[in-house]
Amino acid sequence: MNVAVIYYSATGTVHALAQAAAEGAEKAGAHVRLRKIAETAPPEAISANPAWAQHLLDTADVAEAGHDDLAWADAVLFGTPTRFGNPAGQLRQFIDTTGPLWYQGKLADKVYSAFTASSTAHGGQESTLLALGNTFYHWGGIIVPPGYTDPVQFQSGNPYGTSHVTGDGPPSEVTLQAARYQARRVVDTVAALKAGRAA
Repeated sequence: MNVAVIYYSATGTVHALAQAAAEGAEKAGAHVRLRKIAETAPPEAISANPAWAQHLLDTADVAEAGHDDLAWADAVLFGTPTRFGNPAGQLRQFIDTTGPLWYQGKLADKVYSAFTASSTAHGGQESTLLALGNTFYHWGGIIVPPGYTDPVQFQSGNPYGTSHVTGDGPPSEVTLQAARYQARRVVDTVAALKAGRAA
């Protein structure tokens, strides 16, 4: 089972969630690629925020996502901060380049899931995850949310996908557990689909 965890993170919060998701997928038995979305913001905007500039340095060794990662994967978990209730423009720009893969049917019948973070509570987390769902529908994907299918979900509280309020500080252990669980559920679903298709 091949799982790609593809994320955009400006200051590190979504990166932390992506790392937890990758851990959860690996522990569930998947081959995992952790990939970041290329930064497209102007240098002056990045340098104006020390945390943003530092995070770029800290993740310089993380490979950037490419179309081959999507083609390789049986499942993809996308992570993004919210931007006015939508995915970040950097992730949208990447998604908008996938037309050739979509046209060839190479994005269909894969499992998709998503996670996010916002600066404030009710800062567009659910709408961001739902907006990504619109893309998955077009791709012909199989959307697997965490739902309320594990006790950690009653603590973390978002059935659409793992989410975090950055104004509360770094992701808590409960939030990281929720990301690990979400990825584990994705892997379990991929395993069931593969077994069913092989039968």
